[in-house]
Amino acid sequence: MFLKRSLIIIYVLLAGFSIAKASTTVSDTSITVPIGGNTWRVDKDTLGGKITDEGISEWTNKKAAFKVYLRFGQTGKISLYLNLSAPAAKSTLSISALGSTHFIKLSGNNLKNLPVGSWNISDTGYVAFEIKGSSLQNSIIAKVVSLTISGSAPGNKTNYVKDNDGQFFYWGRRGPSVHLGYNTANEVNAEWFYNEVTVPKGNDVYGSYFMACGFGEGYFGMQVNSPTERHILFSVWSPFNTDDPGKIPDDEKIIMLKKGENVHTGEFGNEGSGGQSYLNYLWKAGNTYRFLVHAKPGSNSRTEYTAYFYAPETGKWQLIASFSRPKTNTWLKHLHSFLENFEPETGLITRRVNFNNEWICDNKGNWIELTKARFTGDNTAVKGYRMDYAGGISGTGFYLKNCGFFNNYTLRNTYFERPAGNKKPAIDLNMLP
Repeated sequence: MFLKRSLIIIYVLLAGFSIAKASTTVSDTSITVPIGGNTWRVDKDTLGGKITDEGISEWTNKKAAFKVYLRFGQTGKISLYLNLSAPAAKSTLSISALGSTHFIKLSGNNLKNLPVGSWNISDTGYVAFEIKGSSLQNSIIAKVVSLTISGSAPGNKTNYVKDNDGQFFYWGRRGPSVHLGYNTANEVNAEWFYNEVTVPKGNDVYGSYFMACGFGEGYFGMQVNSPTERHILFSVWSPFNTDDPGKIPDDEKIIMLKKGENVHTGEFGNEGSGGQSYLNYLWKAGNTYRFLVHAKPGSNSRTEYTAYFYAPETGKWQLIASFSRPKTNTWLKHLHSFLENFEPETGLITRRVNFNNEWICDNKGNWIELTKARFTGDNTAVKGYRMDYAGGISGTGFYLKNCGFFNNYTLRNTYFERPAGNKKPAIDLNMLP
C-alpha cells in the first residue's frame, strides 16, 4: 500500500513537471526608444519638422520623413507602438522597416500609445524604422515622443540611446568617437610626432574631425566645417579645468608664440578650454596629408608645442602655430589619433580615415617607427548606446570608421600591429618655418 501510494505521488510530480516544462515559453520584453536621441530627418527638405530632445516636433511638412535606429542583439518577433499626440483632425502615418509597412490613423491631442504592427527580426544588427505621413490633413501633423517595442527580440542586447542623462541625446546623435593609442616606450623623450592621413573619397562627411597627432595636452588634424570650408586645426588645453575659457586665470592661460600665414588663433571651450588655431584649407579626399608636432619643455615649467602641416598640393611644410602651456614640463606623451563627428545631423552617415607611417623622434635625433596601437571608443561606445564603430589594419596602415549604423563593429581595447614600412620621414627639422 505504501509503495503504491508513493508511486502515485511520484507520477503526479513528474506529470506536473512535464506540464510546466511544456508550457514554458520565451518571455516578452518591452523597451522604450526615445525619439530625441535615436532619430534623424532623412528627406531633402529642412522645414516643417525637426528633432528635439522631446521628439519630433513642429511637424507641418507633408513630405517630411524620419528614421529611428536601434540595434537588435537577438532575433524574434516584435510589436511596435508609437507614443504620440496629434490634433483632432485625422491623418495617417506609415511606419516602414525590413521591407514591410504599417499604417496608423491619428486623432486626438492627448499623448497616447498607438499600436502599429508586428515585424520579425530574423537577424541581429541595426534596423531603421521610417516614419512618414501617408494621408495628412493637419497643420501640425503629430508630436512623436518614443517607440515602444515588445516581444522576444528586444532586451539587454538591444543598443540605442536610452535616456538624456549627461546630454546623451546630443552625444548619441553625434555618434561614437573612436581612437588609436600608439604604443611608445615610457623612457623615450619624444620631441617630434609624425603621421600621414588619407580620407578615402566619399568619406569627407560634414562634421568630421580626422585627428592625426594627439598628445596629452592637445590635438592636431583636419576637419570638414561646411560644404565650402575645411580647417587644419591645432589646439592645446589649458591646465585649468573648465569649459569656459573666460574663467581661466592669467597664469594658466595658453600663450600664442607664433602662427603661420593666414592662420586664425584664439580660444576654445565646451570640451575643456585652451588655445586654438586653424588654417582654412580645402584639403581633398583621396590625397595624403602629413602632420608633425613638436614639444620642447623649458626650464620655467612651461612647454612649447608647435604644429606643422604638409599638403601635396603645395609641396612644402607650413607652420600652423606655436603655443606655450604653463605648469607643464614634458615631452610628447599619450600619442593617439581619433575620428570624431561633431555634427549631430550627420550622425547617420558613415565616415572613415586611414593613418599610416607613424614615427616619433627623440630629443637626441633618433627616429622610432610606431607600429602598434590600441583601439578604443568614447563614452557613447562604452555605454553601448551606439555600436557603429570600427578600427584596425588596412594595407600597411591603420584605419578608423564610425557612424552610419553599420553592423560589423570592432571590439574595444583590441591591439593592432601594422607592418613596419621603414620609411623614415624625409624632413630637415632645422629648415622648418
